[in-house]
Amino acid sequence: MTSVVLVRTPLSPLLRLLILTQLAFNIGFFAVLPFLAEHLADAIGMAGWLVGLVLGLGTFSQQGLFVVGGALADRYGVRPVVLAGCVLRIAGFGWLGYAEETWGVVGAVLLIGFAAALFSPAVESEVARQAVEWEESGGGSRTRVLALFTVAGQVGAFVGPLLGALLLAVDFRVACLVGAGVFVLALAGHAWLLPQHIPGRPHIKEKGGLRALMRNRPFLALCCAYGAYLLAYNQLYLALPEEVERAAGSQAPLAWLFALSSLLVVTAQLPVTRWAGERLDPRRSMAAGLLLIAVGFAAVAMARPAQLTGTTGLLPATALVVLVTLGQMLIAPVARAWIPDLAEPGRLGLYTGALSSVSGLIVLLGSAATGTLLDTGLPAAVPWLVLAAVPVVAIGLLPRRPRQLRQLRQLRLC
Repeated sequence: MTSVVLVRTPLSPLLRLLILTQLAFNIGFFAVLPFLAEHLADAIGMAGWLVGLVLGLGTFSQQGLFVVGGALADRYGVRPVVLAGCVLRIAGFGWLGYAEETWGVVGAVLLIGFAAALFSPAVESEVARQAVEWEESGGGSRTRVLALFTVAGQVGAFVGPLLGALLLAVDFRVACLVGAGVFVLALAGHAWLLPQHIPGRPHIKEKGGLRALMRNRPFLALCCAYGAYLLAYNQLYLALPEEVERAAGSQAPLAWLFALSSLLVVTAQLPVTRWAGERLDPRRSMAAGLLLIAVGFAAVAMARPAQLTGTTGLLPATALVVLVTLGQMLIAPVARAWIPDLAEPGRLGLYTGALSSVSGLIVLLGSAATGTLLDTGLPAAVPWLVLAAVPVVAIGLLPRRPRQLRQLRQLRLC
């Protein structure tokens, strides 16, 4: 077989735009939403259960409806769906800033969530499709593009709350209006730069994609495994705060642990992706990530009977955050990069959205079960051992990579 030297090509202007889109979207979103619960409780005067309901409705209107946004992107193209999502997000943030009644807040939060259900799967599916084209042109592994996309989102998630904290010194309404302003800029930029018709992306008019998706066992297996990962990752917001408060007497160290997680993703995501891409196929990369997450929960489980407190008591929680974050680095970009191999032709948006919707449903049901498990009064180590078992079981759910795809990958390297 003749050896061909592949020349690495730079990212296309469209890919750079979409990656910057993720950065801008997360800055605007996280400038407002981390502070919403406190605003609803203190300024609006909502009861705790109602605050939780409002936040849950927001999550459902976003993650639960990703499959709708993905299907619309397949049918009408990326540009109109992204622009519509930006308009709805601007309206939602503006409405939230002035809402003072419960019905107004609920309406605004639902609008904000549905906006993301439109533009996020459209952007993510096109990034995945462009990443495949970049890989096939000799640019490098598609997973590296998805890793860069993840880093951009993490930077936005880190910068957004800092911006929001500064704006809250003035008023929550100001934070909402600035968040809306970020999306006004995104809307203008995409109206100017995002092509009306993206070459190579077909528009699917006929129905029936959802039925075929439900029969796609390898893809559904990927959704279940990814959902197990998200359920484990979600424990950073559910189980970890209780462990930190037990060890430190307050939840103040949480801010530092989350900052550590963000710093790890920003600084180490690309090197980790490069290292894994040279040594592991998608299935092994995700399996390694799930195993690291399991080890993190097992570390807390082994330390709990000792009831350590203070700085020493925080070490297992720190190990959990580090290992879960490393697992995320191995799992998230690879899962997104795997979708094009499993999706029907022309249905990439639908499958990208379905990954988020199905895994989001798993997280919703699993989080309720986890909350019950943490409140049952079982021995301290048991809930953490159960949480460690979840990603281990998920390893067995991972689909096998089809032989023809492995052969095609080998041909590309020759």
